[in-house]
Amino acid sequence: VQLQASGGGLVQAGGSLRLSCVVSGSIFSSDALGWYRQAPGKQRELVAVITGSDNINYADSVKGRFTISRDNAKNTVYLQMNSLKSEDTGVYYCKARVWTILRGHTDYWGQGTQVTVSS
Repeated sequence: VQLQASGGGLVQAGGSLRLSCVVSGSIFSSDALGWYRQAPGKQRELVAVITGSDNINYADSVKGRFTISRDNAKNTVYLQMNSLKSEDTGVYYCKARVWTILRGHTDYWGQGTQVTVSS
């Protein structure tokens, strides 16, 4: 399983960005997909996750501003980010949690895409 994230960039506070992550390999619509971020000097944190049954969870800091969605036909997960703040700056990673009978749950990570919000 491989993940390729894109869509990061430099944006002014209050602006919007849309991140995309294409997942290739053996993954099913029942597997969970998520976005995480890591700010300089901080630990990686959950931003949003969407399960195979479309249950969605957001970090409190992004609720009402970010929207996660998935297109199973395209094996792609999106993160629409609106009303961006300087504290949203960081490297954004997508993750797939894939379940197989042999290995149980395995996490796969994308390479990360930089989001910089200028105030």
